[in-house]
Amino acid sequence: MSEAKQSLQDVRSLREMIFYGADLFDKAGIYFGHGTDNAADEAAYLAYYVLQREPDFSDEVLDSPVNEGEKQRIKALFDKRIETRQPAVYLTHEAWFCGLRFYVDENVLVPRSPIAELIEEQFQPWVNPQQVTRILDLCTGSACIAIACAYAFPAAKVDAADISKPALAVAEKNRQLHQLEDRLQLIESDLFSALKEKKYDLIVSNPPYVDAEDMASLPHEYRHEPELGLAAGDNGLDLVIPLLRDAAEHLADNGVLVVEVGNSEVALAELFPQVPFTWLDFEYGGEGVFMLDARDVRKFHDDFAAEAAKIKH
Repeated sequence: MSEAKQSLQDVRSLREMIFYGADLFDKAGIYFGHGTDNAADEAAYLAYYVLQREPDFSDEVLDSPVNEGEKQRIKALFDKRIETRQPAVYLTHEAWFCGLRFYVDENVLVPRSPIAELIEEQFQPWVNPQQVTRILDLCTGSACIAIACAYAFPAAKVDAADISKPALAVAEKNRQLHQLEDRLQLIESDLFSALKEKKYDLIVSNPPYVDAEDMASLPHEYRHEPELGLAAGDNGLDLVIPLLRDAAEHLADNGVLVVEVGNSEVALAELFPQVPFTWLDFEYGGEGVFMLDARDVRKFHDDFAAEAAKIKH
């Protein structure tokens, strides 16, 4: 009997099953970064999913027994995670964002944006929640940001736009899951192209922003995500700059634009040193998210347009 099989045979509790999985993941050298950042949390997520339990890390639950059938089902999911190198949520088709459950598959990025913290705070102090009646989630993917915003601003109408039809099909599943058909509109659009004269009090976007160098060195797990949702040219700004150029037409007079650009923060700040981006801080980690108000978006429109004209399509 192999060492791994012997170790599994010795497992009696959920805690031991999680440790067993973490050991497998560590030895396999898999990459974390799609909702968890370590082997134990990844193993726990998969184990709780198989057992159909809400995450509960009390000693009582962790020390509860797992039977042979449960062990084999959990082990099978551990093995699939290692063999395929798929992010765990693609195996379960379940992700959590802002405390809400979402359906996900390989047509959308795994929800993990630090913008979740801003949503939970209703984007204060940058906006007055009482004055937010129209919200746009641009490059929506699974619609997790749009749906979380709908919960955070219950009086607001929310639009969720994306260029990808497969992504919008996932967004539709989540719109139905959260019963938001009356308040959330899904729109197929290349950035703002299909939004015509619509204006918003709050525009939020997590667009593609991975530069060519980072794309070339992505871990296997990230290569299961749609390239359309990641790649953004040599400097990672091929979508962000046109977004900045066109946002002026779609922000209300007191509107606010919030955009995640991740590692492309440095490139953006160097390209537009004259623009007063407010780079936001996060209690639970994350960076590369800026805020601009409508006044500054309009003030620097010509600068954004000049750079957008240089981008090759």
